[in-house]
Amino acid sequence: MENAIDLHVHSVHSDGTLTVKELVEYAENINLRAIALTDHDSVDGVAEMQKLCKEAGIDFVPGIELSTEYTSPDGAFSKEVHLLGYFIDEKNEDFRHYLAEYLHSRLHRNEQMVEKLQAHGISITMEDLETLYPDSVITRAHMARYLFDTKQVKNMNEAFKKYLGDTAPCFVSRKKVSTKDAIALIHAAGGLAVLAHPPLYNLKDKPLNEMISSLTRVGLNGIECVYSTYYNDEEHRMKKFAKEYNLLMTGGSDFHGSNKAYIHLGKGKGNLYVPYELYEKLEKAHAGVN
Repeated sequence: MENAIDLHVHSVHSDGTLTVKELVEYAENINLRAIALTDHDSVDGVAEMQKLCKEAGIDFVPGIELSTEYTSPDGAFSKEVHLLGYFIDEKNEDFRHYLAEYLHSRLHRNEQMVEKLQAHGISITMEDLETLYPDSVITRAHMARYLFDTKQVKNMNEAFKKYLGDTAPCFVSRKKVSTKDAIALIHAAGGLAVLAHPPLYNLKDKPLNEMISSLTRVGLNGIECVYSTYYNDEEHRMKKFAKEYNLLMTGGSDFHGSNKAYIHLGKGKGNLYVPYELYEKLEKAHAGVN
């Protein structure tokens, strides 16, 4: 489609399988006009992708996807919530300090999970993972891929169900920043904070409305309104929330390469279309606050 963009993309610097160079080549081949790199808790690919996109004539948004802990205003429940940070300054010292601390905690968690996998009879070491994925921040997706590639499970879904999922025996929870503090962190790095894929949190209208309302009060800038797995009514709901709270609308595929082989860059499951005007409004909003 003409004037298509994708503002939710992962590379090998988190749990994607394509390098930054491969992503830009892919974007060129499908004529994307704009793209954001939003690796999980990492900005390691941003500088390279910015350079390559400039050479390719593709508008680029330096971004990140932060894992956060949201607690409802009444304290009734807590939930892992993802925030997309757009137009961030990846060289910001406070931001990089946070990411370095987070990386350290993730490495410790990975070591604990590998030990649990070994205790459950799985042949795996941290050295195996680091050798196979030298440029990546190791995640559960890499562990699942390793188990599949070494024929210790039939597929990645089995790896998560039997060993790595949130309720599975080898899972170890990780320390997460509060959603409120993550919004402030993104703002301090000159960026815009957008709530990623709200329907995936499986909240009914009232608690979801309370979430968006409370986060808007502490500086939330936008909502991901167009997404690969949304049903039409979910997209309509997200756009309605965005209008009600005067928030920016963004959209993206959540592309991960072969780790989510059914999701394609810029096209999602085949019917995704994120218009260029959403990039223009995002860029304009960023220019207005900086």
